[in-house]
Amino acid sequence: MKYIIGARGSQLSIAQTNWVISELRHAHSDIDFEIKPIKTQGDTDARPLFTIDQKGIFEKEIDRAVSEGQVDFAVHSLKDVPSQLDSSLTLACIPKRELVNDVFISFDGSTLENIKPGSTIGTSSLRRAVQISRKRPDVKVKPIRGNIETRIKKVSGENYDAIVLAQAGISRLGIDVSFTPLSIEDFSPSPGQGALAIVARKNDEKTIQMLKKIEDFDSRLEIEAERALSDFVDSGCRFPVGAYAKSNDTEMSIKVNAFSVDGKQSLYVTKTGNKNDPYSLGKSAGEELRQKGVNDLALNWREKVEEWNKQ
Repeated sequence: MKYIIGARGSQLSIAQTNWVISELRHAHSDIDFEIKPIKTQGDTDARPLFTIDQKGIFEKEIDRAVSEGQVDFAVHSLKDVPSQLDSSLTLACIPKRELVNDVFISFDGSTLENIKPGSTIGTSSLRRAVQISRKRPDVKVKPIRGNIETRIKKVSGENYDAIVLAQAGISRLGIDVSFTPLSIEDFSPSPGQGALAIVARKNDEKTIQMLKKIEDFDSRLEIEAERALSDFVDSGCRFPVGAYAKSNDTEMSIKVNAFSVDGKQSLYVTKTGNKNDPYSLGKSAGEELRQKGVNDLALNWREKVEEWNKQ
């Protein structure tokens, strides 16, 4: 039997999909797989991500191919997948999650703590931009686009002295580059960061059962808590909210940071609950954020977006 997999054509997406295929082959040695690259809006739109007023720009075209039967399932970076999928689709599998932290890559080996004042630091994430500015208000944060390899090459000491990106992407690509890990306390990750999402048709029980063989139970529960939180407060690339859930044998905790877009205000929430009820845990954290005034933090995001568009 042969399965057709939909994925973006980027090196990271293909690497992630090949990793999924490798894991599936361990569980199903008699099955063949073929990758069908599909171009998405996020691949063709050069604007900074948080200026695009639309969700799912890296997955909509691929999921449409799944829904229409052009491919059997799709592999995504989970943080790119909206909390609400098309009614014909389901989040069939979440494999074991990679490290969730961000990393700092600089031209001269400097760290975020000791890089010289006035340095230009690139990021594709408004959340990271705000957190960099909070940690080092004396540096310039500038938007950067392109795949991971392209962004790393731009760290030349000319346009960019350093960049901040997710460690998971570097690990999956096997890139040999020096970096400094950033703490989750200072750089709270995007909900779903470090995880993969495998989307299939809801009525395709055979494919879903095949995919379930590589699901990681704890990763699934942690992601469900983070997505519940994200859905409840409607966070996204234009609203800098970080969240990270972690489970043990019986409990799960979720830590959430929300920021005003100028970085001057922040809210912090931590909740602990039953690991087998991740939705309630994420919703509870979201309710506390709302009570503390999270909606007020997003009021001036348009000003920040316009400012970045001029750079």
